[in-house]
Amino acid sequence: MAAILPPGTLHVGMQLPIQSQSKLYAEAWEETSGPDELGRIAQACDRAGFAYIAVCDHTAIPRSHAGAMGTEWWDTMTTLGWLAGITERIRLISHVSVLAYRHPMMSAKAFATLDRISEGRAIVGAGAGHVEAEFEMLGVDFKTRGKALNEALELLDLALRDEYVTFAGERWQVSDMGALPRPVQTPRPPIWIGGSAGAALKRVAKYGDGWLPQGSPRGTYPAQLAELKGYMAEFGRAEERLDIGAITEIMYVGEAGWDVGAHTLTGSADKIAESLRWYGEQGANQIQVRFRSRDLAELLDQIALFAAEVAPNLS
Repeated sequence: MAAILPPGTLHVGMQLPIQSQSKLYAEAWEETSGPDELGRIAQACDRAGFAYIAVCDHTAIPRSHAGAMGTEWWDTMTTLGWLAGITERIRLISHVSVLAYRHPMMSAKAFATLDRISEGRAIVGAGAGHVEAEFEMLGVDFKTRGKALNEALELLDLALRDEYVTFAGERWQVSDMGALPRPVQTPRPPIWIGGSAGAALKRVAKYGDGWLPQGSPRGTYPAQLAELKGYMAEFGRAEERLDIGAITEIMYVGEAGWDVGAHTLTGSADKIAESLRWYGEQGANQIQVRFRSRDLAELLDQIALFAAEVAPNLS
């Protein structure tokens, strides 16, 4: 497989607020929001022509991490399945599913079902995970999570392609087991892999149809992308086109009239579009955005304004 997003422009995705409320980025109004607000945001992204909406994956957060991460993390597949039913065209991605937490056949069942009920809109976003206490709670070895993810990706690939699977790995063994429903997308839904360290980039080059950077500011992004391309050449994939992502600065379209923070990308639509085109010049074909807002209405306005005045100028 290769890229699914058409060439020629920067496509836009959004990790949804409310379902993930890290203290590092959640707005105050999200704390008292719920499914109604989340659904309206997802539908606004759908109307805006965004390429995807994303939902995170954490089961429980240790108290030692809660000051920064919070504990509000909705179940990934339950939330994506519900979003499939209230949206029409936008793709649905786990950003990112920690595959080592579950048997890959369970993950394959979940993503195949999501692809079926969404009529072919699922994207598997996969990553290694980073909260050691969460691994310990689930009885998974944190130190070997990279190897576990690699094996999970191999089994998941088979299980999403074929009804019957036989697989002999170090952690998981499957002997001629069949599972329906099958995904709508063929040969399977795309797999985008998260992470920005060398091991993650090598994993993208070997197994991925796309890259979801995590920890790639503008200062390091070009070098990381060059490293990824080098690994792709090593694996004989230099000529393949992947869906290459970037996470932009948080932004506010227009003049806010309130303190949106020193590191927020703000100003006119033309100014913001010019800044975001930098990612495309480096080699990205999709960007993940987040907007400052004081309430739901302001966020919905920002999504609509971005779609009307910024997105058309990203090609």
